[in-house]
Amino acid sequence: MNTTDARRVLETALICAPQPLSVRELGVLFDMEVSPDTLKSLLADLQLEWTGRGVELVQVASGWRFQSRPEMRPYLDRLHPEKPPRYTRATLETLAIIAYRQPVTRGDMEDIRGVTINSLLLKQLEDRGWVEVIGHRETVGRPALFATTRQFLDDLGIASLDQLPPLEGSEVQESALDRLDFEALSTSLLPEAGETAEVSLTDAVPPESETATETNEPPTGTP
Repeated sequence: MNTTDARRVLETALICAPQPLSVRELGVLFDMEVSPDTLKSLLADLQLEWTGRGVELVQVASGWRFQSRPEMRPYLDRLHPEKPPRYTRATLETLAIIAYRQPVTRGDMEDIRGVTINSLLLKQLEDRGWVEVIGHRETVGRPALFATTRQFLDDLGIASLDQLPPLEGSEVQESALDRLDFEALSTSLLPEAGETAEVSLTDAVPPESETATETNEPPTGTP
């Protein structure tokens, strides 16, 4: 198979795939006869081929995928006018703390935010697939340690935590909310090729049924 045909196979598979594909998964297309380095080179060529179009090929945590460019979002939103889920500022601040300080316990988050964090707020982030418990701190009570997931990176459109915007000093709340591209977080990937359903998380207003609210009680303290 020549290079042109191989790129066409990769392009077709990535456009038709409902989720990102890793280099290993893409290798299955060629019965593992094409080396990972060659696949990466072909993917880089594909990226260049799609430069300037409304859809781009990007690498995220789970692999490679085609997605719409940010400037196309206003037009694609007209196809899906329904309102996406909204998240409270408390939820976004907690997510930012986990993203930048992981792994952290609930007590760590409360120390940083200065208020008690409702357990339903963390459950909301877990149910969304953005955070997970990766272990327990070896201290009194063995509190759970929270970290972000690959799904969080995929929805943010980045491949690793190293690509998070840098913070100045020890700020983790306001700075993180301003620097993180929460607009890129999506509710789910659409089955149609090259489209993503984007969710606006900045300046979020909770719905009336919001249960994951913070309390005004003093923090429980560091575990």
